[in-house]
Amino acid sequence: MFIAFYRVFMGLFITTLTDYRLLLTQNTEPIIDFRTPIVFESLFHSFLNHFINPFKNISLIFNKLFTFADTIYSLMAKIITLTLNPAIDKTTYTTKVVPEKKLSCSHPIYQPGGGGINVSRALSHLGTHTTPIYLAGGFTGSHLQQLLAKEGIGSVVVPIECNTRTNLTVVEESTGLQFRFGMVSPAIKESEWKFCLQLLEQQVDFDYIIASGSLPPEVPMDFFGQVAQIAKAKNARLIIDTSGEALQHAINVGVFMIKPNLTELSALYGKEELTIDKIKEAGQSIIARGACEAMAISMGPDGAIIVTKDEYYHIPSPSVIVKSTVGAGDSMVAGIVYGLTNNWNWKDTVSYGVACGTAATLNEGTQLCKKEDVERLFAEIKKES
Repeated sequence: MFIAFYRVFMGLFITTLTDYRLLLTQNTEPIIDFRTPIVFESLFHSFLNHFINPFKNISLIFNKLFTFADTIYSLMAKIITLTLNPAIDKTTYTTKVVPEKKLSCSHPIYQPGGGGINVSRALSHLGTHTTPIYLAGGFTGSHLQQLLAKEGIGSVVVPIECNTRTNLTVVEESTGLQFRFGMVSPAIKESEWKFCLQLLEQQVDFDYIIASGSLPPEVPMDFFGQVAQIAKAKNARLIIDTSGEALQHAINVGVFMIKPNLTELSALYGKEELTIDKIKEAGQSIIARGACEAMAISMGPDGAIIVTKDEYYHIPSPSVIVKSTVGAGDSMVAGIVYGLTNNWNWKDTVSYGVACGTAATLNEGTQLCKKEDVERLFAEIKKES
């Protein structure tokens, strides 16, 4: 009897998921992958309402079980990443790049890309689940979602009319040089970018928003400032990895952490150039204004510096043979988020971030970091510090 009930239950539930998925893909509302925990919960309750409610006692049992699952899940840090300018990263290899000649290239490698998406991918490699929210459209937008699905990452996709961009990296095998071509972002309608904000406002019980990457030209520069206001209202920690005016709007509201490079930090401090001995002073001055609680200054091959109102650490990068720097910064952000969600101290947290960023450079294309490389490099950094 139990086996028969189980088979009926699973059959009806899977049918519900399939019908819901088909309905979403035919609609103009966000295309949502049901593997996302937030969406899975709503689908489960929908199943209870449609199929179990006639049997009130059974319904109560299942609701109790789901409440228990909610309690367990609430103990885990919940992370949302936000990408307004995603891309498919296409990588190919050729012997030598020569102008005005048709070049024979290898089979292209396609990988999902864009700041927040790469953070989600890197965190997935580290065993941490996230909910990526991103704009996508056309065949390339569908391809982007499929690529993420292959990596086991659920998505909340805000459809746009235009095609998602495809970036190109050509690796010259004779020299190891990379030629990187970044395509212009698709046109974004006001209703499309505003829906991203509405989605954030509708979410509950999340701890972090990771907003990373550039803004398309049609999106207002205060967009991340609006995200910062939502984060404050939700009592969530916002980590921003962007630059220029978009970053300035965000810190005017106040965020949890930013990840500038030395040039961006100089601009925020109002100086043309900063020497390394002035970083602590500049960082703590910006923090004192209420712009952020912490900043991780990316120093490229020299590692990173973490500054808070009370702490300052410089974490050098281990020496490695670099194959690609694509996605290294996003991997570093992922490592920092990993440390934060595990309640590590700042030194260990940023050390893990540097390990992730360095690990990403060991791989070709945008494969990002591998956990085994991260753990080895993290141990090396801790040993040297």
